Amino acid sequence: MQQGDTGAAVRDLQYRLNQRGYTTTQDGWYGDATAAAVRRFQADLGLVVDGIAGPRTLAALRGDDTSKLLTQTALDTAAARLDVPVASIMAVSEVETAGAGFLSDGRPVILYERHIMYRELAQAGHDADALAGRYPDLVNPKRGGYMGGASEHFRLQHARAIDFDCALRSASWGRYQIMGFHHATCGYDDVIDFVTAMDASECAHLEAFVAFIAADEGLLRALKARKWADFAKRYNGPSYKDNHYDVRLALAYERHSSQ
Repeated sequence: MQQGDTGAAVRDLQYRLNQRGYTTTQDGWYGDATAAAVRRFQADLGLVVDGIAGPRTLAALRGDDTSKLLTQTALDTAAARLDVPVASIMAVSEVETAGAGFLSDGRPVILYERHIMYRELAQAGHDADALAGRYPDLVNPKRGGYMGGASEHFRLQHARAIDFDCALRSASWGRYQIMGFHHATCGYDDVIDFVTAMDASECAHLEAFVAFIAADEGLLRALKARKWADFAKRYNGPSYKDNHYDVRLALAYERHSSQ
């Protein structure tokens, strides 16, 4: 929920804010006062201060564990290290995984890529074509087979039975959806260390993102200049247009920079 929203869900949000001492009128209208109350709550808990009552803020209002969530301090530090506006990083945070690095069951958000598994297996000396014939949904020279959400962990589990390390390298991990095969670029000795960090927290996701961006001059230059099409192409590959990543990043940046 965000400014402009109306209805029973907003009224419930306002009730929860009032219960926690963040006074706002319970009128079902997500106006300036409600957004301000949300920001005060987020700031007091160290959450990302964006005035949006997303899954993280609502979980905190319910009293759920927030130890794995991204913090404003981590965002500020990352922005300073990359010398970009905080809004730029918040835009990527929002667009890559709809603003959440973990599933409701506590596992990191992933996307298993069967075409990367095909490549990784071949590079590791396996007969990738034979394996693709036996397990086309897990090993394939063509991208696809996506199931989404928790089901991606189901796919990964079966892929690990083929080759453990290759499977981990063939998934994108966490809030910034960084591929496992980039583990060295992000500063990890091996893919298992990388995945362990991705299991830990969204702040660890952000640290990996900063290292990944800093290691690529073209990517960092695009982020600094807010050339979203160039950034999306470098970060997501040539298929970025299919998901309108550049448009979504630009819109998210404008929204966060105006707050």
